[in-house]
Amino acid sequence: MTRVVRFHELGGPEVLRIEDVTVPAPGRGEVRIRVKALGLNRAEALLRSGSYIEEAKLPSGLGLEASGIVEAVGDGVVGVVPGDAVSVVPPLSMVRWPAYGEIATFPAELMVRHPSSLGWEEAAAAWMQYLTAYGALVDIAGLRQDDVVVVTAASSSVGIAAIQLARTIGATVVAVTRTSAKKQALFDVGATHVVASAEEDLAARLRDIGGAEGVRVVFDPVGGPAIEALAAAMSPGGILIAYGALSREQTPFPLLAVLSKSLTLRGYLVHEVVRDRSRLEAAKAFILDGLGSGALKPVIARTFAFDEIVEAHRFLESNDQFGKIVVTL
Repeated sequence: MTRVVRFHELGGPEVLRIEDVTVPAPGRGEVRIRVKALGLNRAEALLRSGSYIEEAKLPSGLGLEASGIVEAVGDGVVGVVPGDAVSVVPPLSMVRWPAYGEIATFPAELMVRHPSSLGWEEAAAAWMQYLTAYGALVDIAGLRQDDVVVVTAASSSVGIAAIQLARTIGATVVAVTRTSAKKQALFDVGATHVVASAEEDLAARLRDIGGAEGVRVVFDPVGGPAIEALAAAMSPGGILIAYGALSREQTPFPLLAVLSKSLTLRGYLVHEVVRDRSRLEAAKAFILDGLGSGALKPVIARTFAFDEIVEAHRFLESNDQFGKIVVTL
């Protein structure tokens, strides 16, 4: 028996329960780990509330990121053995392989021996944010040193990861955040410019920063009316990569900007990288190199104990955090 987090109905953080369940032995190609830390993601709140791309099967587990010690391996597993310290690349299904528990099981190919420079908390906080940013900016957009890239929702863990990653390449990074409250913190993690969209004219600021060349890459999880200002600031042949829909307002299609500048507007999920073995290996190599050198460093907003999972989800939905929320066991 082990303790896991599950929910028996859809709803707010209060539906989460810690329960005792029996954990089966790992199947063929699977690895069971003793969890030391969990990284929280917006996707988990969406699954819990019934708003995610995956549907919960009640009672449902949840969770996408963990670090811990390998306890047991199934048949056919190579590359990791009991006793290894590992972190987990987010699985394609958190309903099938939920992370929130004292013990969790995952496909072996998602295990990563993290650099010894990372503690359990940082290791649990690394993969979703850096894989998401890498897949969009490096794998898809081919970000270059002379590019200007706009990162919206910049104070989120993925936004911070995108800023750090873009700066390792040498690009100019424009961080867009709602207010100026987190402005200095965004400069501290590497933003070249910071725009407070609720306090400034977003379109005018982006035109000034992009200059005659404009902005080639936009990385956006928000959507909504701001999409028109973003598209207006883009350079001919630019690409806008949408990886979320946080805005509760309608998202207009910027037809004139798309036509006049031959823009690409592309939807993106990190699953694209996770399910492609060669793309995933390239991403892991890039990220591990950055983590090892210190160029990529997870920012931990706050840590909670496992018994505080409801409070952790409330904080996740408060939007007060800067960086990643981590739960420790």
